[in-house]
Amino acid sequence: MKQVQEQQMHSKEVIESHGLTAEEYDKILTILGREPNLTELGIFSVMWSEHCSYKSTRLHLAKLHTKEDWVICGPGENAGIIDAGDDDAIIFKMESHNHPSYIEPYQGAATGVGGILRDVFTMGARPIAVLDSLRFGEINHPKTKHLISGVTAGIGGYGNCVGVPNLAGDTLFDKSYNGNILVNAMCVGHAKKDKIFYSAASNLDSKVMYVGAKTGRDGIHGATMASQEFGEGSEEKRPTVQVGDPFKEKLLIEACLELMQEDAIIAIQDMGAAGLTSSSLEMSGKGGVGIEIDLDKVPQRETGMTAYEIMLSESQERMLMVIKPEKEDLAKKIFSKWDLDCVTIGSITDTEHLVLKQHGEIQADIPVAPLSEEAPKYDRPWSEPIIPEKFNYEETSDVSLTDALEKIITCPDVASKKDIYEQYDCGVMNDTVKAHEIGSGIVRINDTEKALAVTSDCTPRYVYANPFIGAQHAVAETYRNLVVLGAKPLAITNCLNFGNPERPEIMGQIVKSVEGIASASKELSYPVVSGNVSLYNETNGEAIQPCPNIGGVGLIDNLENPVKNHFDQENLDILLIGETKNELGASLFQREYLRTESGDCPELNLAEERNKAEFILKLINSGLTNNVNDISDGGLITTLTKMSFPAEIGFEINKPNETNLSDTSFYFSETSGRYVLATSNSAEVTRLAKEQNIEVQQLGTTKANKISFANQEISLKNLKNKFESIINF
Repeated sequence: MKQVQEQQMHSKEVIESHGLTAEEYDKILTILGREPNLTELGIFSVMWSEHCSYKSTRLHLAKLHTKEDWVICGPGENAGIIDAGDDDAIIFKMESHNHPSYIEPYQGAATGVGGILRDVFTMGARPIAVLDSLRFGEINHPKTKHLISGVTAGIGGYGNCVGVPNLAGDTLFDKSYNGNILVNAMCVGHAKKDKIFYSAASNLDSKVMYVGAKTGRDGIHGATMASQEFGEGSEEKRPTVQVGDPFKEKLLIEACLELMQEDAIIAIQDMGAAGLTSSSLEMSGKGGVGIEIDLDKVPQRETGMTAYEIMLSESQERMLMVIKPEKEDLAKKIFSKWDLDCVTIGSITDTEHLVLKQHGEIQADIPVAPLSEEAPKYDRPWSEPIIPEKFNYEETSDVSLTDALEKIITCPDVASKKDIYEQYDCGVMNDTVKAHEIGSGIVRINDTEKALAVTSDCTPRYVYANPFIGAQHAVAETYRNLVVLGAKPLAITNCLNFGNPERPEIMGQIVKSVEGIASASKELSYPVVSGNVSLYNETNGEAIQPCPNIGGVGLIDNLENPVKNHFDQENLDILLIGETKNELGASLFQREYLRTESGDCPELNLAEERNKAEFILKLINSGLTNNVNDISDGGLITTLTKMSFPAEIGFEINKPNETNLSDTSFYFSETSGRYVLATSNSAEVTRLAKEQNIEVQQLGTTKANKISFANQEISLKNLKNKFESIINF
């Protein structure tokens, strides 16, 4: 067979159109010892894109805390794995689909869900929950309604059809996302520890099998597009957005899980970003072997596809497997039953090269190891973020506490997201215990007494003000979100969304945020087991507010008495756990009421965070409270008000006499590490708190249909109606 080769060097324009620099192209020449043909150039292009290679962040991601005794598999595989006791393993990951969702909202978001599902069931897990973390532009921006409608319909349309419950997530709005929204999807799955599958290929002469949907021309260069900032004409890139088929995905899940019970699979990898290119190279690279593929055998739904198009297509619902030779017929039988293609397209070799054949000719011949080992890894210049001075708020006589509460509770960030999450099936599979009430959820581990608590969170305005502490806040907030569900926090995944890393100020945000995540996860014994990086999130040079999203998973040993995160009884004592400080910088009170945005974010004491979290879990497990929540956006009074809405049981409270804070600071400060709870045994809670040197204050009592604070009253029903009517798409 002859090698297909162009006879002249690729032009500068062709190289740049593939997202490669001149230096990177020179490295390709050195690796190959010759000019690459177009197919080979395309393969290097996608594998060395920011999206696939993490060339701007690999140096810094190595700082993350990834090891604890319960971690089975940390970063580097399709998803992370933790031990949930007995024979149970939990597999989870979060990923971005930002650029595609802006260009084509429905399919961009839908295929984001499809991709993260495949990352999880590829490893042998049945997906049991999905989450989404969304960031949109200003609510009145002319594109926002179109984008949010398309994205939420895509998430619901795909997840509902596949039959995996959507349990949690968060949605925030800011002008910085007007031209570049964020759509981050997370999936959590359950597997048995003896049925976990990895992607490293082995066993020479084993067969490489293509399974799932056919390959088309959709999604070509999707990974490259996701590694570039937006500018004029970005919306013309619709051909780079994949098209999903959730019914096909459901069949693929069932077929893969059935085959996984048959001791047939040596390695398995989904065809995600960069499609057949990344899956074949990752499998062979991790196994230290070669791989040979006959592209004529790849199932195709379009005629005349070139080797370049087949290898770079990101058509959905496809997997690549290395199968034991004696199990080929069994695999074909199982996939035929599920009406899916299952074709042997190649084999594992000892050449340590990727060799592609089509029409009797070699279309590409690339050494595998250098594609990953010599991929660019940049130590990009970065500047220390400029941290603003602390915002020292001085009380003024014209502040209306009730007006401030109404402005905050009805701002898009805080207002009810029912119009969004009611599009999602939260109860399918019949294991859902709690969904979306506080942006977190609980799902049973099937056939056990255990359950998982899941959550995702990040406050971009904190990260913008102070990337290091702001990223710590994101970790700590998910930690508290799990604790108030009665769960022991176990591990996190992340999705790091930033602007252009070639700008030193943006790279500074990235570096300090990663360091913040690393320090918080280590201090809390809350390791990072998987993640994703999404850079170049900016339009015409305007970057998004940095958003290192954190997804958290915790374990509930017994579900006999699930925690309520709202008030459901009258005449219970309301207690505040933790000290409140004058911390209104980067707060919602400042943004929504004062109409300014300045100052550093709240301080954070991680040792105290852990101590108070353990105290709250002790109270829950001993039955001293069944109504508890953590205090975050909008401060104490906002949290209390949101706890009042579900059962229309409100409160009557006042600032304790011993506090020296102004009313505004006491009610709206966003001091971290605080909780509010209702109890019928406040004396015992107070005694235990003082034993552990934890500050506790009695605020008042729960009251039906009433919100009263600082001797002022506001209609609970009217405020609830406004809270539920802001987000309406």
